[in-house]
Amino acid sequence: METETGMTRRVFNKGAAAVVLSAAVPAGCSGDDPAGGYGELVATTWRHAERHETQGRALLKELVRYGTLAANSHNSQPWRFRIETNRIVVRPDFSRRCPAVDPDDHHLFASLGCAAENIALAAAAHGLRASISVDSAGGSAIRIDFEQAPAADSPAFRAITERQCTRAAYDGKPVAAADLASLERAATDYGVAAQLFTSEGDKERILEYVVAGNTAQMRDEAFVAELKYWLRFNESAAVEHRDGLFSATTGNPTMPTWIGKIAFGVFFREGAENDKYRDHIRSSAGLIAFVADRNDEQGWVDAGRSYQRFALEATALGLRHAFVNQPIEVPEVRPQFADYLGIGDRRPNLLVRFGYGPELPRSLRRPVDDVLS
Repeated sequence: METETGMTRRVFNKGAAAVVLSAAVPAGCSGDDPAGGYGELVATTWRHAERHETQGRALLKELVRYGTLAANSHNSQPWRFRIETNRIVVRPDFSRRCPAVDPDDHHLFASLGCAAENIALAAAAHGLRASISVDSAGGSAIRIDFEQAPAADSPAFRAITERQCTRAAYDGKPVAAADLASLERAATDYGVAAQLFTSEGDKERILEYVVAGNTAQMRDEAFVAELKYWLRFNESAAVEHRDGLFSATTGNPTMPTWIGKIAFGVFFREGAENDKYRDHIRSSAGLIAFVADRNDEQGWVDAGRSYQRFALEATALGLRHAFVNQPIEVPEVRPQFADYLGIGDRRPNLLVRFGYGPELPRSLRRPVDDVLS
């Protein structure tokens, strides 16, 4: 998921920069950012609300905005929100699904769970207690009901505006045992189990599954075409769409769209991508796998909620993270990875690496009015 799903992910390798250097500039510094464009949108998107000035419907709209800051597959933002009396209803937007990487909409519903968790945390900070329920029979809706309660600020809430999927190499430093325990506690909830892996042996074994899945996806023309569709190669494209995978968020240079598409076709290659994932996983402090008790929309939403809590806890602890969902996304690899996890017939839902690393430029989100029903 942003993958912002696997939610995710990949762009041409660093060799592209050398070939098209005359058209490219450092990430986040291209001259094609229109006045009041990318930088201003980042500031207005990734901000906290003024809690003492917001109430009623305006407050619920702010909670929706917090929901849109959640992780989601390819930053496709596959959600619609409806504001009712003391309630927000979250529904899938199937026009934004990613059928190649996510044919059964597993990541889509996990993305909705991420959004619901953000809303619940933001509601608590604004003096509302949220109750979340999933109604699969009633049109796949997540209902978030609110009642008044004492305001409950939290590090997780404050981390919402700082969280990002950081698709870069980390520094390889280990995470303290106390922080690992905090991450595991945050992730283990809602009928979801979390498995942490920090040994070099486990990292190398899991890397084999990641490479196997990545290799299969690189050979899948539909997957590659879908990924290319969601790429935004410069600030202007990112601002125009306010969705998708902005190249600067992966540490790549920005360039005109037409050159970016050519470079992607030339340099997005199996060997280079596999080498990148070897570097990314080996430089990470560890990995975490999320496994829900249920393999249905409820379970997928639950997995998304658990991931979001983990991601916010990691952010609060100064850690970076990113999805490496290939072993889960490729049907031929998924049961092998499940065997490695020892989870029987349960489905592995999400796989995430974490560690200490750099902050990269931010992805954007569509305006709240565009996602309201």
